[in-house]
Amino acid sequence: MAAVRVGVLALLWGSTYLWIKLALTGLTPTQVTFARCLLGAAVLVVLCAAGRQRLPRDRGTWLRILVAAFFCNALPYALFSIGQQTVDSGVAGVLNATTPLWTLVVGIAIGAERRPHPVRVGGLLLGFAGVLLIFAPWHEAGLTGWGALAILGAAVSYALSFTYMGRKLVGKGHATISLSASQLIVATGLTAAALPFGGPVAMPVAPVVLVAVVALGVLCTAFTFHLTYRLIADEGATNAATVGYLLPVVSVLLGAVFLGEPLSLRIIAGMAVVLLGVGMSRWRRRTPVQPEPEVALATGRGLPGCAFNRPSSLTSASPTQAVRPPRAGS
Repeated sequence: MAAVRVGVLALLWGSTYLWIKLALTGLTPTQVTFARCLLGAAVLVVLCAAGRQRLPRDRGTWLRILVAAFFCNALPYALFSIGQQTVDSGVAGVLNATTPLWTLVVGIAIGAERRPHPVRVGGLLLGFAGVLLIFAPWHEAGLTGWGALAILGAAVSYALSFTYMGRKLVGKGHATISLSASQLIVATGLTAAALPFGGPVAMPVAPVVLVAVVALGVLCTAFTFHLTYRLIADEGATNAATVGYLLPVVSVLLGAVFLGEPLSLRIIAGMAVVLLGVGMSRWRRRTPVQPEPEVALATGRGLPGCAFNRPSSLTSASPTQAVRPPRAGS
């Protein structure tokens, strides 16, 4: 199921840049951010009610949700909308794909990732190299502007929030659907406070803008955010963040299928490198299976100091032969 969630999450999350671009044709960045948080919260609250899941009630949990809502929702959503006013979706995908690297750095800094295996570190670096190969940002314009810095800030904010959510919210007795709904409710309140500073909206709003906002709020915020929470709960913050490496692959494929964008050999090679890197970054060392206690006691295998663990002439005897006591007078 985890692999299915990763695939769905990558597909929905990878289309976010397209919907943001379309929504910005009729709304300001602040209004786009507020709309996606509001719609996402509404969908998740309905799902909570349908599943008979209650929202958290204690003050401490809500304070932690407030921190997570700022760094995982309100701040990065706003930074993406601001950044994509001047940055195209390709560069946005490259910068957002650095989230796994930042998550690993944060995890190591706070002790959440202790001695990551070289295979995982190599996979993260290889995935980032694949992303660069796909988009070749050295050929793109506008990579060093304020918009690009805003999107890079969003990636860092995601990394901080994933680690925080993994340590402070998941596994504390609350259902992930309840946590994700609560977090988007708080994010809606935070972004609503910024609406007066976002500028007026052009009326009437074009249908394509409405469709983009609905898709952004329902698919790319509600469902995507809940799937992200489930991945953090099941596999940890770093593994959840590796989905970011799949986003450029999804955007390239969507562009080729629906927009007729060409698929060059460089892009195909880059996607292969990305997939390999994601697989390596999700690698886990297998723990050898230990024998059951009663089996170990019966055989002596694995027990320190047991005769079966030391070479001896007795151990070479057949198991059916008994050791006879010495005869009297011998």
